[in-house]
Amino acid sequence: MAIRRIREEGDEILRKKSKDVEEIDEKVITLINDMIETMHKYNGVGLAAVQVGVLKKIVVIDTYEDGEQFVLINPEIIKSKGTQTVEEGCLSFPNKFGKVVRPAEVVIKALNEKGEKIKIIAKELLAQAICHEIDHLNGELFIDKIIPGSFEIVKPEDK
Repeated sequence: MAIRRIREEGDEILRKKSKDVEEIDEKVITLINDMIETMHKYNGVGLAAVQVGVLKKIVVIDTYEDGEQFVLINPEIIKSKGTQTVEEGCLSFPNKFGKVVRPAEVVIKALNEKGEKIKIIAKELLAQAICHEIDHLNGELFIDKIIPGSFEIVKPEDK
């Protein structure tokens, strides 16, 4: 496993659409393991493959709440319900935060790292993280969705 370089604000790859994963091979498994290690190294809740420079529909998520982490390959939101206004940041936009409106609950379908079809009903933080990461796969960024007047830059020593 290895820590990958996170692509940051201004990198044009962040605006590109990711492609479906056709085959879960050793290369994909290595990427997934590197993404999990990278996400944990930088204390992220989620990471999309595009954020490490790979245009594949792969997302890893760890809410650090119940010890469960998620690997989502070719994820797709099939249903959403309600709304929640949440504070959001992004590993690709260090020290930048803002409020965004996300669904309160989502139902998604995806493949896991074993190629098995999975369906997840996610609420609150997990729903937020899934929506944020799926946006990345579509070239959409949280800064595009920030509620006007809620954007802030936090200096590292302010945290």
